[in-house]
Amino acid sequence: MTTQKGSYIWYELMTGDPDGAAAFYGAVVGWNIVGEPDPASGMDYRHIIRSDGGSSGGVLGLTPHMTEGGARPCWMGYLFVADIDAAIAAVTAEGGKLLMPKMTIDVGSFACITDPQGVPIYIMTPTPPPGKEGIKSDVYDRWTPQHVSWNELYTPDLDAAKAFYAKYFDFEFNTAMPMGEMGDYCFIDHGGEQIGAVMQKPPHVPVAGWNYYIRVDSIERAKASVEANGGQVLNGPMEVPGGDWIINGIDPQGAVFSLVGTKGT
Repeated sequence: MTTQKGSYIWYELMTGDPDGAAAFYGAVVGWNIVGEPDPASGMDYRHIIRSDGGSSGGVLGLTPHMTEGGARPCWMGYLFVADIDAAIAAVTAEGGKLLMPKMTIDVGSFACITDPQGVPIYIMTPTPPPGKEGIKSDVYDRWTPQHVSWNELYTPDLDAAKAFYAKYFDFEFNTAMPMGEMGDYCFIDHGGEQIGAVMQKPPHVPVAGWNYYIRVDSIERAKASVEANGGQVLNGPMEVPGGDWIINGIDPQGAVFSLVGTKGT
């Protein structure tokens, strides 16, 4: 694989209602979420297909067993590692925790961990299709609609989180934007581009975690669509440096989501 350690290679929505989520994100983002539950396994896993035919990730239907174990509707990201076993050993030795042991399926091996500050994230060593060993994921794209466009971490310990992700996932923190009493918004540089930021968790944010911004063609259109399709807008539209606008909300199934785009109409 030519993928750099720490690259985002997959995003996954965990939800109690995949059909409802498909309808909501189809209207708001323009995705086509395809797939059916597997009667044999009881697993409901679907794929997020963009208008260009590419994939933006997956949708996992939460089972009663998962929710009994503490799983809740949310968006999760997958970071690339070259050796899943070595990565698990290193992260847990550093103070992270293994939430879900390594699983190996046709597309690769993955596990769910927390960083030492308690924030969950997936790590994955993918198995590329035969003849496509050099293939790279394009689920992250800063500027193209229907891709995740920004990766934002609210952490309980800013300095420790920066040190951890720099050490194990090749994140660099070269610039920051002061935000007064909220502290610094520390930009993440990875693979030659700016892919997101890390900041101290604000008091009004209930839990630490990663927040993923999906790019849309018009933030005004998307806001109206969120509200018309049963979602809630918690913040925004708000202009951010560079001319983009953002909104933060909750989808009808209870997952926090964020959108970014030009203001539009």
